[in-house]
Amino acid sequence: MTDYQPNHPLETLGPFHPPKVDRQAIKPSIARRITIKVTDPLNHEASAILHEPRSTPETNRPPSAVVLVSGAGGGVSGPAGIYPSLADKIALLLSIPCIRLDYREPARTPYCVADMQASFDYLRDTFGSTRFVIVGWSFGGSPCFTVAAREPTRVAGVATVASQTARTEGVFALSPRPLLLLHGEEDHVLAPSCSKTLFNQYGGAGDREMKLFPGDDHGLTRHAPQVERKLFGFVIKCLGLSEGLGYDVLWQAGQDLVGEREGRVQEMEMGRDLEGGERLF
Repeated sequence: MTDYQPNHPLETLGPFHPPKVDRQAIKPSIARRITIKVTDPLNHEASAILHEPRSTPETNRPPSAVVLVSGAGGGVSGPAGIYPSLADKIALLLSIPCIRLDYREPARTPYCVADMQASFDYLRDTFGSTRFVIVGWSFGGSPCFTVAAREPTRVAGVATVASQTARTEGVFALSPRPLLLLHGEEDHVLAPSCSKTLFNQYGGAGDREMKLFPGDDHGLTRHAPQVERKLFGFVIKCLGLSEGLGYDVLWQAGQDLVGEREGRVQEMEMGRDLEGGERLF
């Protein structure tokens, strides 16, 4: 379709790295804007930011990767602006690639699902990746659970932050693959009961965890460093990457590379995550 316009022009996607990365022990990953060909009725390209590892991991496990998606308006900074920081750490400390994916058609689950599956293909063709951990914020829970149901071999685990329950039937097919649900107890956009429902729908025959954060909002801006650490640990667990990780790696993984809440909201605005009706309150 020649008249198709992307959700966000590729050149506007950013930031590449968290604001404090140059002042911390961890150096930034190799990050660049990419387009991913998606074959479906739209037959167009999805925009994304790719974080590349600087070395190949020394492991006998299948090559893996992580895909991060946002809410109903798309964007690439994620809840509380944690995606640039999380992606840098995944690429640098775990030596696996990570994509921060922007939707072509936000809030339209079938197209967002196609975007995510195309990102798997891109990572397979570029890095040989065959196993994926996926993380979604807010509306992002819908495509994440749908993709997990359709990709029982490729999806190793699903984590969500403040997920909705609409169009999340894929959670029934996720077990026994790991599930992590994070939610603020003062979320007035999507109540914490959403994550409680998903926790119960997953069932008891598998690896599920739910963490509720007291006094926090829809983006978990008041507990962002703890949220990021939980997500990093979840990736390690799902992909079996804990062996050989020393204290120094874990210390760097726990560093706050963004800062105070005001800076995190600014990261979300820069990443275009507070669009399409998405908000913190």
